[in-house]
Amino acid sequence: MYRKNVFPLAMLLFTLCCVGLVPAWSIEKAAEIPKADSMKKSLDAGPDFQAGEKPSVTHHILKLAGGRILSYSATAGYLRLVNESGKPQADIFFTAYTVEGETGARPVTFAFNGGPGASSVWLHMGVAGPFRAMTGDKIPSGAPAAPAPNPYCWLPWTDLVFIDPVGTGYSRSIPADNAKQYFSKPDDIRSVGDFIELYIDRFNRWRSLKCLAGESYGATRAAGLLPYLYENFGIEIDGLILISPALDLSIVHPDPSDDLPYMLYVPSYAATAWSHKKTGPEFRSGLTEVLAEAERWTLEEYLPALARGRNLSSPDADRIAARLASLAGLPEQFVRNRDIRISRSEFMAELLRSEGLLPGLIDGRTTQRPMSGGFFNDPAIAMTAGPYTAALNGYMHDVLQFSAGLPYVFFSLSANSEWNWGAAFSEYDAVQSLRQAVNRNGRLKILAAAGYFDLDIPYFATAYVMSHLGIAPERSANIKVRFFQGGHMFYTNSEVLEEFTSEIARFFTEITGARPATP
Repeated sequence: MYRKNVFPLAMLLFTLCCVGLVPAWSIEKAAEIPKADSMKKSLDAGPDFQAGEKPSVTHHILKLAGGRILSYSATAGYLRLVNESGKPQADIFFTAYTVEGETGARPVTFAFNGGPGASSVWLHMGVAGPFRAMTGDKIPSGAPAAPAPNPYCWLPWTDLVFIDPVGTGYSRSIPADNAKQYFSKPDDIRSVGDFIELYIDRFNRWRSLKCLAGESYGATRAAGLLPYLYENFGIEIDGLILISPALDLSIVHPDPSDDLPYMLYVPSYAATAWSHKKTGPEFRSGLTEVLAEAERWTLEEYLPALARGRNLSSPDADRIAARLASLAGLPEQFVRNRDIRISRSEFMAELLRSEGLLPGLIDGRTTQRPMSGGFFNDPAIAMTAGPYTAALNGYMHDVLQFSAGLPYVFFSLSANSEWNWGAAFSEYDAVQSLRQAVNRNGRLKILAAAGYFDLDIPYFATAYVMSHLGIAPERSANIKVRFFQGGHMFYTNSEVLEEFTSEIARFFTEITGARPATP
C-alpha cells in the first residue's frame, strides 16, 4: 500500500454564461467560452499544502435553467503517490469541479474511462464535465471545434473528480519508465484507490457521499475499488455508475465449451443488422419490437438449443439456424455451418460482405473497409479521439491556462498491449466484488447503462450480469439498468445524452434523498 503526498502542478476554472432554456435539470447554454482574463484566481484555497505546491484554483458561476446559480471552483493538478519509505512512485493528474456555498456535504464522484490505457477524456469532455466536445455522426472536417458549455453536466447533483490512471493523460510514474508496474488489474486498482483516499483526505471529503463512475474497463476498475477502498481505508461507496460496463471479460472471449457469449451477443447482432436493413422481412418493424423478439427468442429457444450441444437434433438445428440467420442478417447456411454459434468476428466479417464493408466494433451502425486496421481506426473511435483530445488540450491552454509541459496521452497503446491480465478472463472477481458490496452496504445504488449497437460489450451482457449478481432480494431495488440507442459511447448523440442525464438526475436524487436542481 502506498503512502501519499501532494504534488499539484496547477489549477483551473471557467465561467458558464447562459442563454436559452433547456430541461429543468440542465445548465443553460453559454454564449461563448469565457476569456482567461475574466477568471478570478486563488492560490490560497484548498488544504494545507507545502509552500510552492499549492494548486491553482479559480472560481466561477454556473447558471441553471430558471435562474438558479451555483458557484463552483475548478482544480487541476497532481497528487503524488509515495511508497512506505517516502520514495515517490507516481504523479496522478486530476481535474476536479466543486460547488461552493452548499450547506452540508455534497456527493463527490470519481470518474474514469477504461481501455485499459484510456484517459478520462471521454467522460470529461463527452459526458459529465462543464464543457463538452461537439461531435456528430461523421469524422469532422475542417479545424477542430472549440468545446462548448455542456448542458448535461453533472454538477447540479455532485462534485466531480476526473482521474487519469498512470500512463494516461498527464499522469506519469516516477521514474517515467516504470509505468509498466501499474499495467495490471491489482496495481491499477491500488494506485487509483490510493489516489481516491488521498483526495478524500486532502480535501476533507470524509463526510460526503462518495460515488464512482467508470466506462467499459473502468467498470471493472470500479468494481475492484469497492473492496479495496473498504478493506484498506474503511471507505464505503454510495453510488456506482457503470457505462457500457465490461464486468465479465469472458463474454468477449468466447470458448466452444461456454455458450453464454454466443447467446448474449444475439440482440446486438439483431440491432446492428436492423440498422443496415439486413434482418429478415419479419423483423423490419421498429427497433423496439425487433429487440423484444430477439431477447425473448434468445432466452426461450436459442439458449436451450445451445445447451443441448451435439444432442440437438438436425431438424431443431435447422429451425434455430433459420431464425438466427433472419435476426442477425446472415446466410442460413453460414449459421448452420458454424454449429449455430456465431462469434463476434464472424458476424462482423459476414454481415456487410457483399458491400465490401465491416460494421464498426464500437458502434455497429458505422461502417469501415476491411483491413482498415486496429482500434484507432474504428469509425466511432475516429469520430471522438481527435475532436475530444483537441478540445481538451485547447481547453487546458486557452481556458484553464494549464500546461503540463508534456503530451496528454488520451489512450496508451503500451498500457493496453502490455497489460498483465493474469486470471482476469477466468475469474469473475468483478461480479463477486459487486455482489459482496451490495449485500454488505444497503446504501449502495448502481446505475448500469449501455447502448444497443455496441459490438464491443453487448448490452444484453449488462442485463444478464446485473440480474445474476446473487444479491439479497431486498437489495434488488438498488440496481437500475438502462439502455439507449447508441453504441459503446452512446452519449455522443445529444438526444441520447439528454435521456442519460435524466437517469443521472434520478440516480443522485435517490442517493441523496433530495430533489434534483429545478427552477
